[in-house]
Amino acid sequence: MKRIAILASGTGTNAERIVRYFQEKGTAEVAWIIASRASAGVIERAARLHVPCKVITPDGFASGEAFRFLKENEIDFIVLAGFLSRVPDEIVHAYPQKIVNIHPSLLPKFGGKGMYGMHVHEAVLAAGETESGITIQYVSEKYDEGAFILQAKCPVLSDDTPDTLAARVHELEYRYYPEVIEKLILGLSETKKQTVYDWLI
Repeated sequence: MKRIAILASGTGTNAERIVRYFQEKGTAEVAWIIASRASAGVIERAARLHVPCKVITPDGFASGEAFRFLKENEIDFIVLAGFLSRVPDEIVHAYPQKIVNIHPSLLPKFGGKGMYGMHVHEAVLAAGETESGITIQYVSEKYDEGAFILQAKCPVLSDDTPDTLAARVHELEYRYYPEVIEKLILGLSETKKQTVYDWLI
C-alpha cells in the first residue's frame, strides 16, 4: 500500500477530507501529516484522526530535514494541502510526478507567490471574473507552474463576497482532490497510465 505524506500550513480542512477518504477506501495510507508551523490547526486535526504529525519549519525544509524525514519514513507520494512554503528542489527531483498541489483558481490566472487562500478570491472578484474554480497540478520548482492534472470550474455570482466564493471553491476541492490523488496513486503501479488520464479528462 502506497504511503502518503500531507504537507499543510493552516487549519487542515482539505487534509482531513483526504485522510478520511483513504481511511474509508483503504487504497492508500496517509502515513504522516507534516505541518510547517507549530500553531497550525492541522496538528489538532491529525490528533483527532489518529494520524502522526510532525512539525518541520521552512528552515527545516531548506536544511534537508524534511527530505530525510520523507525518505526515512518510506513516503511514496506527497500531497500539498494548504502548504504555503516552497518545496525544495531536492524533494521535487526525488519525487517526479509524485507531488501534487491544489490551487483555488483556474491557473494560470491568480497564481504565484503570495496568491493563496482569501488573497486569491479577493483578486478574482476585483478582476470581475465570471468563473473561478480549482487547479490540481504536479509540483515543480516554481510556484503554481507545474503541469495541470485537473481543473474544475464554478460560477462567480454578482453578489459574491470572498467568503461565499471561497465556500463554492472549497466544495470543488473536497469533491475532486481525494479522488484525483487516489487515481494517481493507483496508476503508479500500472504499466500504462492512460486509464488515469482518461478519467481526469
